[in-house]
Amino acid sequence: MLNPTVYILSSAKLHRCYIGFTNDLDERMKFYQNSESNKFTYNADDWEIFYTIKCSSKVQGLKIETHIKKMKSKIYIENLKKYPEITLKLLEKYKDC
Repeated sequence: MLNPTVYILSSAKLHRCYIGFTNDLDERMKFYQNSESNKFTYNADDWEIFYTIKCSSKVQGLKIETHIKKMKSKIYIENLKKYPEITLKLLEKYKDC
């Protein structure tokens, strides 16, 4: 079963976030924990899920992922978690994609 999800990982070691999209978050987390192939996430071994957004489709998820990445703001990412209405607005904005 597909569960389109935008996810934000956080690394205390790097003081960085990673934003991505997947249809299977459990499998994606296993990939990060067991793989050396991802150049960005390979630099730390303490990636934790900071925030997730469940989407209705792959297209919607990719649009939201792109939107968050374009913001280039750690404060925006923190506010996603702090203010759930931001997520609701994103889901509404990209619902018909």
